[in-house]
Amino acid sequence: QVQLVESGGGLVQPGGSLRLSCATSGSVTIFYHMGWYRQGPGKQRELVAFITNIGTIKYAESVKGRFTISRDNARNAIYLQMNSLKPEDTAVYYCNAENAEVYWGQGTQVTVSS
Repeated sequence: QVQLVESGGGLVQPGGSLRLSCATSGSVTIFYHMGWYRQGPGKQRELVAFITNIGTIKYAESVKGRFTISRDNARNAIYLQMNSLKPEDTAVYYCNAENAEVYWGQGTQVTVSS
């Protein structure tokens, strides 16, 4: 059974940084596509960034230049370094992974507030 577990969320002041991690287990094949999505209060879930197994990366316009996604193919894990955080980044952040199927983590809360 494939499982995705996010960690690293928390409360941070505007301008601060957090690093999210997503660890996976139960998959015998590498995920082609892995990414981070978020869902803010009263909003729909949206893409933050994704990275493929060959290193193709896409960011949402709102996080370009502030967030960096990376992955460890050997561990089927991904990370999201978030810098210069803003109150509008407040959301539950979800890890996503895809091979023949689509998998989601349970989410980790990120709150940006003074």
